[in-house]
Amino acid sequence: MALDWQVFCKETTTGDLVAGCFGRGVDQTYLNWIVSAWGWTLTVALLALCVALFFGLIVGTLRTLPSSPWLVRLGNAWVELFRNIPLLVQIFLWYFVVPAVVPVMKSVPSEVLVVIALGLFTSARIAEQVRAGIQSLPRGQRYAAQALGLTTAQTYRFVLLPMGLRIIIPPLTSETMNIVKNSSVAFAVSVAELTFFSRQAGEETSAPIEMYLAATVLYAVSAFAVNRVMNMIERRTRVPGFVAAGGAGGGH
Repeated sequence: MALDWQVFCKETTTGDLVAGCFGRGVDQTYLNWIVSAWGWTLTVALLALCVALFFGLIVGTLRTLPSSPWLVRLGNAWVELFRNIPLLVQIFLWYFVVPAVVPVMKSVPSEVLVVIALGLFTSARIAEQVRAGIQSLPRGQRYAAQALGLTTAQTYRFVLLPMGLRIIIPPLTSETMNIVKNSSVAFAVSVAELTFFSRQAGEETSAPIEMYLAATVLYAVSAFAVNRVMNMIERRTRVPGFVAAGGAGGGH
């Protein structure tokens, strides 16, 4: 079956072909639309990653504090809560339930709610990786830092976290790629990302194969780019000759 790739050069309103495939003003083409949808996918993923890294780093660190068992239990509760509830359910909770309970949230755009849901969901997984990375370090590093007179905060800032974060870069790469792919669930609350585009454009043009194939290629390109960037970071931050005492599992 021949594929009609010219469908991307058609206007979304009239269906007329546009020279150069990119429309202007109100005369947008499906190529304009997919580029915009790709931008929304990357934006949601990037912002959610920032949220996930922020909370994941804090929660993961709290779970390794030997002198604060209540903080460890709090961190464990965070991980179990967000890791054990399906992502789609969490998005629906933020989109439908939270605004009903907290009226001020009704004015928050759906894109922001998706970022929050996806970020918190991923933060639980990153927190587990941070915990595993820190605990994989030889205990002598913590003892040596304490012997030098460093406070607990200084021990984590200057010794444990710099080493632990380097160890977890490989599993963090997987999570970063997953967050790009998981952003596809945003279509459920009408965020105009790639999956939303593929479904709606496929229905409008009767060319779902072309639309889904194009979206698939863009997802693959995004994931590949993330993988290359993270591999470069891993190479530049690797500690020569260091072997962790235990694996930094991803907690999947």
